Amino acid sequence: MQVQINTANNIDGREALVSAMETDVRTGLSRFGGRLTRVEVHLGDEANVQHGGAETRCMMEARPQGLDPMTVTDHAATPDLALSGALRKMTTALDREFGKLDAHRGR
Repeated sequence: MQVQINTANNIDGREALVSAMETDVRTGLSRFGGRLTRVEVHLGDEANVQHGGAETRCMMEARPQGLDPMTVTDHAATPDLALSGALRKMTTALDREFGKLDAHRGR
């Protein structure tokens, strides 16, 4: 599984953050590793006008072998929280998709 992390230029500590995030993604999605060809993470700061501050958006795209790409997005106060939320959502989406496929093949 290839992992690519993309961050906006205004993210503090980008180099260390990218390395830590790549490890988190590999660990978080390791049970799907043989079924995924690539995972891309896009991290950026967004102004949150309603709450008077900035928040981090994490968009994650996973490419399962032989299937359409799957995308999830999470918003949080910090990059770590945004990644954790996106990983949780992606794990749920992949469990659901692969569960359907496995159940269909087992009939």
